[in-house]
Amino acid sequence: MGENNKPLLAIDIGNSHTVLGLFSGDTLLESWRLQSDTKRTADEFALQIFALLEGSVRDPGSIARVIISSVVPSLSRVFIRISEKFLKITPVIVDATNCGGIEIDVDNPSSVGADRLVNAIACRDLVGCPAIVVDFGTATTFDVIGENGAYRGGVIAPGVLISADALFQKTAMLPSIDIKRPNAVLGRNTRDSMMAGVYFGYVSLVDGIVERLHEEIGVACPVVATGGLARSIGADSRYIQTVLPDLTLSGLQIIARDREKSTNS
Repeated sequence: MGENNKPLLAIDIGNSHTVLGLFSGDTLLESWRLQSDTKRTADEFALQIFALLEGSVRDPGSIARVIISSVVPSLSRVFIRISEKFLKITPVIVDATNCGGIEIDVDNPSSVGADRLVNAIACRDLVGCPAIVVDFGTATTFDVIGENGAYRGGVIAPGVLISADALFQKTAMLPSIDIKRPNAVLGRNTRDSMMAGVYFGYVSLVDGIVERLHEEIGVACPVVATGGLARSIGADSRYIQTVLPDLTLSGLQIIARDREKSTNS
């Protein structure tokens, strides 16, 4: 079996969730979403991960490679320990210095989150460039990939859930709400009014920022969405054309593949 076909475990550690994907070659076999709980130990996470792997009839011992992107340093250490202790693998940790040869055309390249660079690489390879990636995570991020494939910068806005939670916590009379598309913009009760404000407010936020980015970079380029609410918000956006829920995992697989090719050439 070629190096690139050996099972790869890709791990994307975010502030709210950690997403794991098991690949064989370019094919994503399974993916799982865990809470990014900084109070849990490596042993506790390992028990859960191995149960998921075994529940999908995958042998954890067959995993030959691990690659990690993370924006939570304390959890980076936890998952490195899991890889080294339980899988006997030294993982690749993605950062600005080893993320697939992408040019990072910003003031301070080392400050760019690994997940944003991984998304840019995946978009460059899977969709093409120029392009804009919108990632609906704890924060809502917008990242611009230039015509030459370089990462050119982006925009960071509060995430949908952060905004909804703040509205609930800071107002004594307003209820907690689920984030989903209401039937109309005009709410006839408090809950529907809040849902409309949060949901359609974010649709307008996305379209407004994308429109300004198009004006600033001088080209109306494709917009790719990923993250938890990508499909829902994307359905109402004027600009989102493609929704790729596994964009970050795909980017990690691409980086791992290219590293193997470089090592073996």
